[in-house]
Amino acid sequence: MLDKSTIQQLRQLPIEAVAERLGLRVTRHKSLCPFHDDHHASLTFNTRTNTYRCFACDAHGGTIDLVMNRMHKDFPDACRWLADSTNIIVEEYKPQTPSAYMPTKPFNAARYTHHFEHPWLSDEAKKFLFEERRLDPRVVRWCRLTSWTDRQGIHWLQTPYFDTTGKLIGLQNRNLDYHKADGEAIPRFRFPYGARCSIYNLPVIAMLRPEEPLYITEGCSDCWAMLSSGHKAVAIPSATLLSKADKDLLCNLSDRLGTTFHMYPDCDAPGERLFMQLKAVLPSLEHHQLPLGCKDFSDYYVTSIINKTT
Repeated sequence: MLDKSTIQQLRQLPIEAVAERLGLRVTRHKSLCPFHDDHHASLTFNTRTNTYRCFACDAHGGTIDLVMNRMHKDFPDACRWLADSTNIIVEEYKPQTPSAYMPTKPFNAARYTHHFEHPWLSDEAKKFLFEERRLDPRVVRWCRLTSWTDRQGIHWLQTPYFDTTGKLIGLQNRNLDYHKADGEAIPRFRFPYGARCSIYNLPVIAMLRPEEPLYITEGCSDCWAMLSSGHKAVAIPSATLLSKADKDLLCNLSDRLGTTFHMYPDCDAPGERLFMQLKAVLPSLEHHQLPLGCKDFSDYYVTSIINKTT
């Protein structure tokens, strides 16, 4: 069961960004309506009320309604899709969990710390990290990635989040079997209660030299690829999730070390929107364009590795 604060957070996601993630092309607050045979951009977005309405077929609603109607999902699945696509933390998924409301608990780091003392990678995790993503093993060790398999036989990659001192503050579980036909029955990501998963790879900040560049990526996968390319990097899944402390930390790097910030935004409207949101926080953030045909930096990295070996 989703708590009210999580649902409210999903409803406050920018409606036009949600529409673009659903494949709609938004221009001047309008797009073709996907709910009828539309040829005149009848779907209108109101950024003030964060809603949509079609003046031809009267389809209307907010962010969750748009996902439900566009993807033919029920309310819980639509919420999970939105959470997965924006890395908003929802309650931990547990098969056959009683439907009773479970109150939010603080993150219990002691319960998970030992998982990362001696990381173990399953064959599925090795295939994902080294064959599909072509990551440098040294990066995987630095990030202390590990894996596990649940009672239903689903394979998970476990990604720890540490603060600048190396203290565990959160973790992300990634479903390595999500591509299977029944994958959507189980979330793509799982987060324990109370986990803090805003800026990823914070320990790298202690290693920055004066005026050294720091690359900002949109997610953990892109961060691993950037690290494997030889650059120091952090990941920020959503500028709207950054706390004031997070923003102050990044701004302080610029003031204290003269750190320069760089970003390869994803090749889509949400990626460019994230860049602009971060640019408002970090005016010196430099934009780098991905090559044509590459959807994100991870894709660019893999393509570059393949080209070098052929």
